[in-house]
Amino acid sequence: MPSTDLIGYLAASLTTAAFLPQAWLTWKTRCADGISLPMYSMFTVGIALWLAYGLQLGAMPIVMANLIILLPTCFILIMKIRCK
Repeated sequence: MPSTDLIGYLAASLTTAAFLPQAWLTWKTRCADGISLPMYSMFTVGIALWLAYGLQLGAMPIVMANLIILLPTCFILIMKIRCK
């Protein structure tokens, strides 16, 4: 594996793992009061665009990171919308 891919997978792992505590807290409390809806909406669209970009490039670290993080991000966004 090229070192660039290794760095990409490491970065993807860390940034993906960083969202899991927020997703867990949102799951436990069933609410996302402290999260800005406009910011999180833009963030979720940005992740979807990064996924599309990674797919177009065929860059698996970008694809895997954004594919994995898109699920909990969408969950948090949905909970934010529901708890308004």
